[in-house]
Amino acid sequence: MIKSMTGYGIASFDSGNTKYTVEIKSLNSKFLELSLRLPKIFSEKEFQLRTDCSKQIERGKVNLSINVEQANTAAKAAGIDTALLKNYFEQLKAVSAELNEPAGNLLQLALGLPEVVKYDEETLSDDEWKLVERTFNQAMTAFQQFRRDEGDVLEQDLRYRIDIILQNLKLIEIEEPKRIPIIRERLDQFLAEAVGREAIDQNRFEQELIYFIDKLDITEEKVRLKTHCDYFLETLKNDDANGKKLGFISQEIGREINTLGSKANDANIQKLVVGMKEELEKIKEQLLNVL
Repeated sequence: MIKSMTGYGIASFDSGNTKYTVEIKSLNSKFLELSLRLPKIFSEKEFQLRTDCSKQIERGKVNLSINVEQANTAAKAAGIDTALLKNYFEQLKAVSAELNEPAGNLLQLALGLPEVVKYDEETLSDDEWKLVERTFNQAMTAFQQFRRDEGDVLEQDLRYRIDIILQNLKLIEIEEPKRIPIIRERLDQFLAEAVGREAIDQNRFEQELIYFIDKLDITEEKVRLKTHCDYFLETLKNDDANGKKLGFISQEIGREINTLGSKANDANIQKLVVGMKEELEKIKEQLLNVL
């Protein structure tokens, strides 16, 4: 089983006075790139949220947002330090009289001085955080399910393309024995035209032919390619995140396919190799989105 790095999860909880909404989105990335958009009241929980995300999400370009909607939108009352306000006001009046300047709106000026007006800061209660944490876990569950569902689709496609590569490998095994007679006939004809058939040393010709054909042997490549494909399919079944591992295996598959093509020396086999390469490129594209 594999999981996609693309994911989406959202969950909400409405307590009557307050509605909490948690949304998690991710795209593919080689590493974990986590972006958090939180109300100021949750800033103290940012480290905990990052830790939870890194453990559960592992990789991907992730955006986590928490939104809080208050049913009562009235601003919270502000407190005024009346003693400090009076002190500032009296001092401003004294300075104004001493400088013989018009008093103007000294009260407005005094209200703007430090510590006169104090707004009640929002604090996050334990009960409120428990509600948000529960909503976060629900969003994460939906997010992980989305990844698994996408992973199932990716797995089916990867199995399909590996199966095509294996089918082409079977066709290559059918075509391979046809090469030898063709190669032998072509070399024999070339020598006959070059030096004359009566001048050909048949024993030497057979020895050189065996050496030449041995260099074109693709038995090892076929065995290794089959082994790598089987290992790829086996790895798809594992529960762990295997995107990188599958990428490494696909590289090994590519090496064997390339060697098959370079040693084939046969047009029909080359066509089958091209088909393998086409499927492998599609596999590599899909693996970019596998966790």
